[in-house]
Amino acid sequence: MIKYILKRILFLIPTLLFVSFLVYAILYAAPGDPAQLAIGEGATQAAIEAKRIELGLDKPLLMQYLSWLKKAVLHFDFGTSYRSDISVAYQIQSYFPNTLKLAGFSVLAGAAVGIPAGILASVKQASWFDNLVMSFAMIGMSVPAFVFALVMILIFSVKLRWLPPSGFSTVKEMLLPVIALGMQPMAICARMTRSSMLEVIRQDYIRTIRAKGQREFDLIVFHAFKNALMPILTTIGLQFGALIGGAFVTETIFLIPGLGRLLVSAVTNRDYPLVLGGVVCVAAVVAVTNLFIDLAYAFVDPRVRAQFGSTRGGVFSWLRHGKEKAPKEG
Repeated sequence: MIKYILKRILFLIPTLLFVSFLVYAILYAAPGDPAQLAIGEGATQAAIEAKRIELGLDKPLLMQYLSWLKKAVLHFDFGTSYRSDISVAYQIQSYFPNTLKLAGFSVLAGAAVGIPAGILASVKQASWFDNLVMSFAMIGMSVPAFVFALVMILIFSVKLRWLPPSGFSTVKEMLLPVIALGMQPMAICARMTRSSMLEVIRQDYIRTIRAKGQREFDLIVFHAFKNALMPILTTIGLQFGALIGGAFVTETIFLIPGLGRLLVSAVTNRDYPLVLGGVVCVAAVVAVTNLFIDLAYAFVDPRVRAQFGSTRGGVFSWLRHGKEKAPKEG
């Protein structure tokens, strides 16, 4: 199991290298001169050339990328913003937590509502409740998050004046953006949970357990739902990664100082260091999230633990028994 974790962590290195180089190459090929954007309009050609030399933009693409990579790896220095002349690491540290909170709370809210709704819809298949849940799920998947955001601002902020239309520092300010961004994860979790549960509850072993007199609640929660959980975990992980990368529209509507808004501005200004630092951080968080989802599979399904060679020992046995020594293999 530990070897698997180490392999996955080492696999992150080429992934992040590929992502960073690809973004750097795209920015390099994009039209516009970042040196001129950094100086401003009305700058002389001599001043622009001097700024290009200062920023290292006169060198070939590979030399520029390797210079940036050396500083990032050895000193965790992602450079300085061309536009604001502020450290990229400081800006990411200031803005990224808001994006993580927005995406995390939105996924949690969506899962907290979507999973129970999907379970009940599968148990009451073809009932009015099932049709209602699937109708709301279809709406949640079809309507973009910014439409939900604008409608909720109009209703709850402008008309009713219950909630503030912007900000992200208090619970009241967080409600509207979290609900707006969480509508799609809620819809997808509901549909995936219903589909997965219907597949499981039709299995022979579920009918056998029911025939033995097991309570319906225990049957659904401790047997059917546990075996239907793996695709649901995959959905939650994918949704979290998608929301981190796509939260900039919601951040813009609610004036949330998040990384999405920062990166949109950086791309517009061709701010190479800021774009690279932000994209690498997003890619690292998404990759680590996928790793945690893979580890969660082993907690849920004993067959996955067996593939890791940790059915009777290793890290999972240690986690179960606390400080007690895990039993040896064999």
